[in-house]
Amino acid sequence: MPKITTQRTKKAPKGWELIEPTLLELKQKLRDVENEPIEGKRKPETVWPIFKLHHQMSRYLFDLHYKKKEISRELYEYCLREKWADAALIAKWKKSGFERLCCLQCVQKGDSNFGKGCICRVPKDHLEEGKKVECVKCGCKGCASGD
Repeated sequence: MPKITTQRTKKAPKGWELIEPTLLELKQKLRDVENEPIEGKRKPETVWPIFKLHHQMSRYLFDLHYKKKEISRELYEYCLREKWADAALIAKWKKSGFERLCCLQCVQKGDSNFGKGCICRVPKDHLEEGKKVECVKCGCKGCASGD
């Protein structure tokens, strides 16, 4: 008879109890958004709040580790391993020009009509006067650096 293996989660590192309430609150908001009715919304609008909360969770951990230096490297890596934040998005935030990136879809050139980045990546001073910008993919109002 084959041996049954069970999943064992590693014990959370020191400091987890300080950030856990915030992460659980954001996760609960994410569940509430997922269960909201979608009547009267355009198809892309249904996922915009999910992208926003996903961004908030990742930005929260990024700021705690890189900006404020309040959590350890071990705790930060634990959160990434447990999928509390998006490692690929955080990696983009470390690069120059992407510090305020809203989501990874906005920099994927294959998803756009003309093989360029999203309209929300264009700085506001390069747009026509009074033109409102809204990303179709994530609902961002403009995340280009230098605004």
